[in-house]
Amino acid sequence: MKVSLVSLTNSTLLPSRSGDEHSYECLSTEELIVYAARVSNPANQMNHETAPRLIHHLIKSGHWSPFEMANMCLEVITSRGIAPQILRHRSFSFQEFSQRYAEAVDVEVYKARRQDSKNRQNSIDDMSPEDITWFIDAQAAVWAQSFDLYKQALARGIAKEQARFLLPLGTQTKLYINGTIRSWIHYLQARTAEGVQKEHRDIALEAQKIFIEHFPNIAQALEWK
Repeated sequence: MKVSLVSLTNSTLLPSRSGDEHSYECLSTEELIVYAARVSNPANQMNHETAPRLIHHLIKSGHWSPFEMANMCLEVITSRGIAPQILRHRSFSFQEFSQRYAEAVDVEVYKARRQDSKNRQNSIDDMSPEDITWFIDAQAAVWAQSFDLYKQALARGIAKEQARFLLPLGTQTKLYINGTIRSWIHYLQARTAEGVQKEHRDIALEAQKIFIEHFPNIAQALEWK
């Protein structure tokens, strides 16, 4: 699993208030959100000193539309088993590694957890070392056999879009995930919560670290540490 930044709305150039028609001011992503929020108060749009306070007010008051004025795109490397959970967030736009076009090359290996008998959507991390080792070895065995058959299928001229059906859900994939800052806030609130499948929550927590780095005032208003 890996999460990394691809791009974000940044270095936005807007006419400066200096009066010089050839002068421009560069806004950060957070400053752009504040600029948009003050659309009805143009004389105060370039006031960056009170931006953190305004961001806090917007979030606490549920005024989310200014957060749709900027975007962030992340690259996520995960498995074919976890990717569909991310794809359910339909406010995002996605590009995913195509196994119809390119060959699969790797697998994500996961640790065994015990099924929660009271909650079918939960698992408990208390398996014995022997069971954990068995599960890792089982994944390796499935991948070795599946990948060997997959390569044989390709060698026979079978199309990639058909040969991929021989591969397990642990097969590695890559996603580009692009969304507004509002969408990222919702996603991170939902997917960093307890009860989310650990492998997906780990992705969300890494994405949250990137979010906090680039949007410190928004993160502070959301009380993200």
